[in-house]
Amino acid sequence: MKDGRFGGKMLNRDSALIGLISCFCFHSAFLTNFVAASSPDPLLGSARVVFQTNYGDIEFGFYPTVAPKTVEHIFKLVRLGGYNTNHIFRVEKGFVAQVADVASGRSASMNEEQRREAEKTVVGEFSDVKHVRGILSMGRHEDPNSAGSSFSMLLGDSPHLDGKYAIFGKVTKGDETLKALEELPTRREGIFVMPTERITILSTYYYDTEMENCEDTRSIMKRRLSAAAIEIERQFTKGEKSSKIHSSRRETILTGSIEYPPL
Repeated sequence: MKDGRFGGKMLNRDSALIGLISCFCFHSAFLTNFVAASSPDPLLGSARVVFQTNYGDIEFGFYPTVAPKTVEHIFKLVRLGGYNTNHIFRVEKGFVAQVADVASGRSASMNEEQRREAEKTVVGEFSDVKHVRGILSMGRHEDPNSAGSSFSMLLGDSPHLDGKYAIFGKVTKGDETLKALEELPTRREGIFVMPTERITILSTYYYDTEMENCEDTRSIMKRRLSAAAIEIERQFTKGEKSSKIHSSRRETILTGSIEYPPL
C-alpha cells in the first residue's frame, strides 16, 4: 500500500517468524546438549572439524559432555589453524592413526597465539566411553594430566585403552580415508609403526551442523513468507480495485447517468 502499513505489518510478521525459527534452533541445540549429558551413550556436539590430508578428508565431531576441557583445547587449536601443515606420524592397521603434536609436527612455523595454546596440557578426562573404531583419544605421557595436542583416531576396537586415555570425539566422515591410510607402506621405529611417506594435514576447517540446518530452515521460511506477502498484496490490490469499481457504480447511480439497481 502507498501508506506502507501493509508492508510494515508483513515485515513485523517476517521478523517474528524468523525470530521464532532462531529460538527453535537455539532450543534444539540446547536440547541436544541436555540429552547428551543425560545419555549413557554420548551424543556429538554440533561442531564439526575437517582435516584435509593428501590422502583425503577426515571429518570428526566432539563429545563436550564427556571431555569439556579437552574439546575446548583441541577446538581452539583448530580455530587458530594449529593443525595446518601438521601430519599423521603413526599408522598401525587395526589400531590407531595418530596425529603428531602441533608444536613439533608442523612444517610451517607458528605464531605466538598458536604456540601458547599448543604448549598447554590438559587434565586427564577419563570416562566410560569405549575405544572402538572411529573414536578420538588423546595421546599422553605417563603423567595422566600430560595430554597436549597429539591424538589418535582408532582404527579398531582397543578395550585395553579404556579408562586410561581421554576420549573426546569420533570420526563422522572419512572412514574411506582411514582405510587408505591403513594400506600405506610402513616401517617400525621403536614402539611406533610409521608410514614411509608423510601424511600431511594440508588444511583444516570447521562448521556447525545446527547453524547449517537453521540457515536452510530460515531460507525456506523466507521464500515462503515472500511468496505469501506477494499473494496477500495481490489479493489486497484486487480487493482495492473492486472497491473502486463499486464506488464508481454508486456514484453513477446517484448522478442518474446509468440506471443500475443499488448494489
